Amino acid sequence: MSSTLLLSLVVGLGVLMIFIGLARTPSRNTAEMVQQRLTAYGGGGVAEKQLTLEEVELQRPFSERFLRPAIERLGSIMSRSTPGKARQNLMNRLELAGRPGNLTPEDFAAVRIVAAAVMAAIGLLLGLLLANPIYLAVAVLVGAILGFYLPALWLKQKVDKRRNEIQKGLPDAMDLLVIAVDAGLGFDAALARVTDKYKNALSDEFAKVLREVSLGRPRLEAMDEMGRSSGVEDLHNFIQAIIQSEQFGTGIGKILRIQADEMRRKRRQRAQEKAAQATLKMMLPMVGCIFPTLWIVLLGPAALILLKPR
Repeated sequence: MSSTLLLSLVVGLGVLMIFIGLARTPSRNTAEMVQQRLTAYGGGGVAEKQLTLEEVELQRPFSERFLRPAIERLGSIMSRSTPGKARQNLMNRLELAGRPGNLTPEDFAAVRIVAAAVMAAIGLLLGLLLANPIYLAVAVLVGAILGFYLPALWLKQKVDKRRNEIQKGLPDAMDLLVIAVDAGLGFDAALARVTDKYKNALSDEFAKVLREVSLGRPRLEAMDEMGRSSGVEDLHNFIQAIIQSEQFGTGIGKILRIQADEMRRKRRQRAQEKAAQATLKMMLPMVGCIFPTLWIVLLGPAALILLKPR
């Protein structure tokens, strides 16, 4: 039993180190790494030692030298059997989540496989500790399923959080757009002012549109794609109103003012709706925590008197 426990601790520590390596980001940014490599190749002085390519490669973090390339190779192998539509949908969700860790669809698929293997290994260790073949099979199966679906749940949580951030930031951004357009700025310049003023998910989406427009993409096309891919109904309605204003020649300032009033009205309605739901949400802790305590205090002495032998 002691040897099994020791082996389990060693294997668990190894799995934990692999998991930390997957989640670890480089401590140095790209600019510092480039500068260090240029210094290594060009030489910073007479006394400095010229490093070989192998030595420079070994100076990189373990996650960049081994883990990430292995994940990329595994992802490229899995992408061959993944339909193009599913890969595009996953790419849209990663973009909406803010591209955490600069993951591609192939990288995310590989992360799911690695997480399933890690959780299956943890389940195997638990099964060995229980010393029961049935528990061992169940623990491995449950661990593999959890490891495979936990990254998808994490991505969904990131997407929902970013959508809520876009929803909350839209009324304030609309007010700033109205002020900027009324001050005489064009719509693109007003969007640039919003990206400079706010640093949130909505400003990131606007900055992405401005970058695409600067690269030559039509503005209406870039904005329409942003509204459709965001999954936020208010943002989609705002984009459609802007597109119709451009197509029919309506004044952009009037459309923005109407949309800003509508956004504030919807935000007020959502606040009132959440306030109305507060009483129902308070009922669960009251019934589950407060009322049993009151019953124990009030009925406890009576129950003791009734249970006392006569």
